[in-house]
Amino acid sequence: MHHDSFAHAVELFNEQEFFACHDVLEEIWNETLDERRDFYQGLIHAAVALFHFSERNLTGARKMHASTLRYLAPYGEAFHDIDLQRFRQDFNYCFRKLTEVSSGYPHGVEIDMADIPVLITHRASQ
Repeated sequence: MHHDSFAHAVELFNEQEFFACHDVLEEIWNETLDERRDFYQGLIHAAVALFHFSERNLTGARKMHASTLRYLAPYGEAFHDIDLQRFRQDFNYCFRKLTEVSSGYPHGVEIDMADIPVLITHRASQ
């Protein structure tokens, strides 16, 4: 069941349906008790970060960006068929204008829809 649900979550993420993706990943996360739990949590936070950014909740987006990176850090370059190295690179690029603001509220920063990352599976890249 998890495989089909995870594939659906990846599809929703890549379609920029971040709220729906969050819901699917949260169901998987709730049922997971192994080493994948924090991986799923990181992807949940990524979806929430992108949702917040697109809705101009910049403080929430910045917080979720940082927590996404913390949760995904232990999983190396790839995990669960996802190219995490590429995802982190693209995720950071998408958030660059937001994270470059070192203090205070980042006024006037908007997400560039062309920079939104996708989850690339190793199967898709082969």
